[in-house]
Amino acid sequence: MVIENLMAMYITDDASYTTYRKKMVPILEKHGGGFGYDFKVSEVLKSEVNQPINRVFTIYFKDEATMNRFFSNEEYISIKKAYFEKAVSSVVQIAKYQK
Repeated sequence: MVIENLMAMYITDDASYTTYRKKMVPILEKHGGGFGYDFKVSEVLKSEVNQPINRVFTIYFKDEATMNRFFSNEEYISIKKAYFEKAVSSVVQIAKYQK
């Protein structure tokens, strides 16, 4: 069984976000995680939140404990602070499910 999150974000600095992804993916993969789908969105027709959205993706892990270890990994946190925080103005978790 796999745990997967469907996420939406508003990216304000594409270059910094691209660097963030490039640097965090090796850590994600070491934790057995990955991205299933990834879309740049040009138009949102309906949303349950007020935040703008221009990126939608799925991120998966083998279980909740593995996901928590990844997000609390010090190397990941350092990369997130350096690149993600200045590149993304909002994050929305649309769904979390097991498959």
